[in-house]
Amino acid sequence: MSLLLAVDVGNTNVVLGIFDLAQGPDAPLVCSWRLATSRERTVDEYGLSALALMRHQGIEAKQIKHVAISCVVPPLHPVLMSWARNYFGVDAFYVEPGVKTGVKVLIDNPSELGADRLVNAVAGIEKFGAPLIIVDFGTATSYDVVNAKQEYLGGLISPGLKISAEALFQRASRLPRVEIAEPERLVGKNTIQAMQSGIFYGYVGMVEGILRRLLEECPGSKVAATGGLARVIAPHCPLINHIAPDLTLDGLRILWFRNQGGRK
Repeated sequence: MSLLLAVDVGNTNVVLGIFDLAQGPDAPLVCSWRLATSRERTVDEYGLSALALMRHQGIEAKQIKHVAISCVVPPLHPVLMSWARNYFGVDAFYVEPGVKTGVKVLIDNPSELGADRLVNAVAGIEKFGAPLIIVDFGTATSYDVVNAKQEYLGGLISPGLKISAEALFQRASRLPRVEIAEPERLVGKNTIQAMQSGIFYGYVGMVEGILRRLLEECPGSKVAATGGLARVIAPHCPLINHIAPDLTLDGLRILWFRNQGGRK
């Protein structure tokens, strides 16, 4: 079995996904896992964690023939490149400037664009077509806009839901930490319920407001949501048409085939 290990490194989580290359460019995701992102973790710590997760699913290191990486944490770049060589015996395909994407980037400095946002745009166009708006609910919440010509126009970045809630906990000493989840009712009957409702529906309202303005500027666009909190927030935003939690992993698969898949 020839497998592709796709690795999406964000500021909060490292997401690992397995694709069976024998099924071709449209191979579905076989399985995935999440690790906490740590700049202090060594090559061996990442390696042993990955091997343990894979063996739990009956996957051995020798079955991994290729590794594709998207990373927004620069200090981890050399760690992950060494990890791919030491544990899987391959030179990883790394998403960076110069990679063939098929998407023209129309921002002031294309090299500034985060790898995850570019990968999401590639996968979103492939899965949903264009024009398209992608909302990525991660450490930050990003909004990326692709026009009908499949050109990346730019986007917006706002504090993520967890960051927003953490700021409230830290700055209001009498308010406790609460679970971030859909509240039972809009009007809270106690402090915890009131906080849950305000945090949750306040964030939903922000997302809806930004999307409404984007759709006025980019009429006819589909809206797709991804990221760790997509399943929590997106069902409460009627303007979001698609929920695709694994969009970045799919984008890594697509880019690997575009750049490496035809080489022997």
